[in-house]
Amino acid sequence: MKYRRLGKTDLDISVVGIGTWQYGGEWGKEFTQYEVDAILNKGSETGINFIDTAECYGDHLSESLIGDYLSRSKREEWIVATKFGHHFHNNFDRTRHWSASDVLSQLDASLKSLQTEYIDLYQAHSCTDEEFNNDELWTMLDKQVQAGKIRHLGISLRSNEESYQTDHASNVNVGAIQVVYNRLDRKPEDKIFPSSERQNLGVLARVPLASGYLSGKYKPGAVFRSDDVRSKHDFEETASLLKQVEEISRTEVPHEIPMATWALAWCLKHSAVTAVIPGCKSPEQVELNAKAAELANDDHPQNTRK
Repeated sequence: MKYRRLGKTDLDISVVGIGTWQYGGEWGKEFTQYEVDAILNKGSETGINFIDTAECYGDHLSESLIGDYLSRSKREEWIVATKFGHHFHNNFDRTRHWSASDVLSQLDASLKSLQTEYIDLYQAHSCTDEEFNNDELWTMLDKQVQAGKIRHLGISLRSNEESYQTDHASNVNVGAIQVVYNRLDRKPEDKIFPSSERQNLGVLARVPLASGYLSGKYKPGAVFRSDDVRSKHDFEETASLLKQVEEISRTEVPHEIPMATWALAWCLKHSAVTAVIPGCKSPEQVELNAKAAELANDDHPQNTRK
């Protein structure tokens, strides 16, 4: 495993993390505590130390599964990121809550669910620019940093095209951003990555496998189950993406390297990217994802020795 400093924070995170949206039940499968334990144990074995979750992956369900695991582990060995801004009601049904008082309640609920006294990276979750421009909110969050409930603040960007929130990140003491970035979606390279590098912001690349399209599992014509979030995608867009994937597989991916491993390593080669956060449904996927670190640049500007 390789490690990189997350921007201007003091966090040295594994270049491959574990994304946990799927633990909330919206990807066509419900996870048991045993299954989550096996995934996180495998992550630890491979050197992964970064977990990304959110308050609305289920009603704090993903956080609770992770928290149960953390309560039986060495908390200091993990860097835990979660998010704020929503209340989960049912699958694909959330409401938005951005007042300072409401976010403080969300923070306390996340700390309880995660069974921890602090969150390493607390991220605004897909906020609009109007929601972002809330001095009362950021003042409250700064106070929580001072109180030790939060180590660092971040933004999980709603758009991977507009750079307004990234451009103003340092003004609200944000040290890292999270953005959709993968071989099929390179929009952050235009505005967001240059802004991040100017401010020394850490960059977490979410959806690095393009919602599984770059996993190598799906061919043109694939159909997803109705309880799978990908079934909500536009049919024609899905067909186009799968055709692109087929071409990428044929022309860019070396035969001896699994496509998913290659796709993660492709993200990690960009000088702005600190780490990728693929979702993991099994220990085997964790192990496969972790191999992307072997292909990551040894001379990347954010690399640290560990």
